[in-house]
Amino acid sequence: MLGPHWFLRMKRWVQHPPSPRRAILVLAVVAACLALYGIEQAGFLPDWMQAEKVGRRPGLPRF
Repeated sequence: MLGPHWFLRMKRWVQHPPSPRRAILVLAVVAACLALYGIEQAGFLPDWMQAEKVGRRPGLPRF
């Protein structure tokens, strides 16, 4: 989740706002991630983009 480091970064963004170009870049990346998540949830991803669950190999330690 959000640790103290991220709150310090947010504070710095408020005190020293980024350039409009950087803010648009950040918003575009967030929008792309949300769009990809929505496409995944709707079931429109091709099979080659699906992650396969792989079981734990015997003999490997648990962390």
